Amino acid sequence: MGYFGLVLLVLAIVLLFSTIKIVPQGREFTVERFGKYTRTLSPGISFLTPFVEGIGRRMNMMEQVLDVPTQEVITKDNAMVKVDGIVFIQVMDAAAAAYRVDDLNYAIAQLCMTNLRTVVGSMELDEVLSQRDSINTRLLHVIDAATEPWGVKVNRIEIKDLTPPTDITNAMARQMKAERERRAVITEADGEKQAAIARAEGAKQSAILQAEGRKEAAFRDAEAREREAEAEARATAMVSEAIARGDVNAINYFVAQKYVEAFAQLATSPQQKTVIVPADLASLVGSIAGVGELVNMAKDQQRNDPGTPRGGGTAARRGSVPPTA
Repeated sequence: MGYFGLVLLVLAIVLLFSTIKIVPQGREFTVERFGKYTRTLSPGISFLTPFVEGIGRRMNMMEQVLDVPTQEVITKDNAMVKVDGIVFIQVMDAAAAAYRVDDLNYAIAQLCMTNLRTVVGSMELDEVLSQRDSINTRLLHVIDAATEPWGVKVNRIEIKDLTPPTDITNAMARQMKAERERRAVITEADGEKQAAIARAEGAKQSAILQAEGRKEAAFRDAEAREREAEAEARATAMVSEAIARGDVNAINYFVAQKYVEAFAQLATSPQQKTVIVPADLASLVGSIAGVGELVNMAKDQQRNDPGTPRGGGTAARRGSVPPTA
């Protein structure tokens, strides 16, 4: 009886473990009845029919990372590159992943390798090295569509490493150096160009300011000559009026003026070594006296004429004796 009871206890324990199943979080178990899939067990405790149902596949429902082995790929321009990558997958349908493909991870890795050769082989080396995002997007679209019947969702595909041949790497280094030197020369030339433009602009502004200065000076000189001519005209008019009235002192004024100017030029000439003093100094003194009398007459006439403005009198006095040329 003791041996029989021990056997019954063992059978009860086996029956208990085969009936009660606890599924951990992040896993799903498939249930098979006489080898045929019937249902999928979610995380938690579940009960099976003893000796009839059993656990088929234990599927990992969490996101997984698979390595894509390194392989050599020939690009469109016949360059050999070594490329590898990683793929992130997640099982969405446990039954499809368990029964529609034999080895899920191996199948996905092979699928990634073949599509990676296809995508990289359709691009030139420069595009492969500079457009990794484009390669990742194309691979993700193709592989996700291919794994959908297996109940798998491909979340991301990343190219982990791209290694071109050594000679191509050296050529690329020389090309990069030459490109940087070209940019440096262009930048230096642009700087010199901007400096030349700035200097030319400064010279232009300076020339404009100088021209404006000359213009203003010429305008002021013309204005001075105009005022001098007006003064001379007023003086000539006064002398002409005096001559018309029969005053000989007005004629003496012009004679004395020319006489003094000629004598001054003779005295200051650099070729003149001897100063000639005129013998008839009395005539010169008389002419000067006549000029003084003419000026006094003009002053008396201004005082006797009450309608003459103060400014006009001043102008007349200034114009009566024109400046010596």
